[in-house]
Amino acid sequence: MFNPGMTETLTFDCYGTLIDWEKGIAEAFQFEASHDGVDLEPEKLIETYMAEETAVELASYKPYREVLAETALRVASKLGWNLPPGRADFLSESLPGWTPFPDANPALERLQHRFRLGLLSNVDDDLLEATLRHFHVPFELIVTASQVKSYKPRVGHFIEAQRRAGSSRLYHAAQSYYHDIVPCHAMGIGSFWINRKDEELPGEAEPTVEVPNLAELADAMGV
Repeated sequence: MFNPGMTETLTFDCYGTLIDWEKGIAEAFQFEASHDGVDLEPEKLIETYMAEETAVELASYKPYREVLAETALRVASKLGWNLPPGRADFLSESLPGWTPFPDANPALERLQHRFRLGLLSNVDDDLLEATLRHFHVPFELIVTASQVKSYKPRVGHFIEAQRRAGSSRLYHAAQSYYHDIVPCHAMGIGSFWINRKDEELPGEAEPTVEVPNLAELADAMGV
């Protein structure tokens, strides 16, 4: 069992770790494409989305609303859907309706008794604000892309989180190995990999703890 101290801070990636963003993205794309008589296969859609959003975020910083719109246009083009640019905001409009994984709130309610909780998210402040209503616990430390003007896996979120955590030791939990576990490893931040997809370790950056879901993370933390 992992045994942190009582004054530790545990931050989470939000979309993909706490929020089921693949479901939200797929449903938003399928609904919008249906207006044009286009049927999108979810697995191919998500695979294409992951690649295209990463490419957009690696370019010069732009607000996440613009990232979502540009990514939507790229994905549509790759999948043979002629999406008009004027309709590319459908993703940001749908985001407030993306819901948590079933294990998210019960685990957060347990973990708040041991940790100061936080969020490190590749999103704009106003979009995250709309998502916070889905959670049953408060987050004391929140760092967004719009605050640090960069996207993970760049280290801006983690540098700012360490600064705000002060003397409290920082740990970070996330589903994305690329966006979160790798930079945590590089910075010496304890990382908890929520390996929801049962992936093989894709690189040399090993997480401090690996679990398949948030309930087992809470178990591992002894809460």
